Amino acid sequence: MLNRRSLMIMIPAAAAGVAYSYWPRAEGTTPPAFDLRANAQEGSITIEDMTIGDPNAPVKVVEYASFTCPHCANFHRDTFKDFKAEYIDTGKAHFTHREVFFDRYGLWASMMARCGGADRYFGLIDLVYSTQGDWARQTQPALVADALKKIGLQAGMDSTTLDACMQDADMAQSLVAWYQGNADRDGIQSTPSFLINGTMHSGNMSLSKLGELVDAAS
Repeated sequence: MLNRRSLMIMIPAAAAGVAYSYWPRAEGTTPPAFDLRANAQEGSITIEDMTIGDPNAPVKVVEYASFTCPHCANFHRDTFKDFKAEYIDTGKAHFTHREVFFDRYGLWASMMARCGGADRYFGLIDLVYSTQGDWARQTQPALVADALKKIGLQAGMDSTTLDACMQDADMAQSLVAWYQGNADRDGIQSTPSFLINGTMHSGNMSLSKLGELVDAAS
């Protein structure tokens, strides 16, 4: 489980509130930048929750996850498919995936995944999580950006659309403000965290453990 403190140590620029570019543009241009804290209340785009399952299901499960969190990637690789088959597809649970932004790479991944729209979102985040060890550990931001763009291209998006999405400053600021609002309201300190019918549970979740919590909340 990764918490806000450990991730801020890993990414000191974000922790210090230093303005940084969120998507590298062509060499010789000035990329748009924003301060994670100072711009948390800016942005005019309404960010929608990404959900799957029956909205009338008796149990509402909200996962708070960072795309750069290894434990979140493990959950989506090892547990989510079976949880979806047993609980979401059967109408027992309605599932929401909410992004947490402890670092700029996680924000870039969110912008790319949301670029495909709601229909492609869960397929894209499966790719993001399954290839996390490849793109999130690159030594240069430009390499991370290129790797994320390749994921979008692999999913059928075109380069022009991806570039437009990833250079959308208003979207970036709106996503950060949305995350900050969620984190303040629900007290998000670590990932992954699961809000199950309004009760927060943090830490790694096996299928049996998550299933027990969902069954108890039914």
